[in-house]
Amino acid sequence: MRPFWETKTLAEMTTVEWESLCDGCGLCCLIRFEDEESGEVFATRAHCKLFDSDLCRCSDYANRKQYVPDCIKLTPDNIEALEWMPKSCAYRRLHEGRPLAAWHPLVSGDPESVHTAGVSVRGQTFSELELDQPEDAVDHEAPEFDADRG
Repeated sequence: MRPFWETKTLAEMTTVEWESLCDGCGLCCLIRFEDEESGEVFATRAHCKLFDSDLCRCSDYANRKQYVPDCIKLTPDNIEALEWMPKSCAYRRLHEGRPLAAWHPLVSGDPESVHTAGVSVRGQTFSELELDQPEDAVDHEAPEFDADRG
């Protein structure tokens, strides 16, 4: 029997299935800025104040909008508009008709595989709370974490 991500569209998935697509890379929790001239969105090494950098997960996912009102809730309806989502993101890959990467925990069976493959931000970021001013994050542009691996 084929896995759900190969037989269902994103919109057909249950909440549990949808949430299981998150590979735990932490890339969507990086503070981003948009270049006013080019419109390009770039990530910084600063992560959201709720991001647990050891676990590579939100520390209060269920209540995150209460503490971070501009946190984006990813849905099947808005994935296309979020062009800044990394190419490696499972939601983006499936939306674009690509398979999950071999390192994705649903494929590998190992929640550490995303980190082992070098596709996560684990150990490479710092909290936005360490900045004097939020805009200081632009001085800490992130390297290309989101190589389209696997």
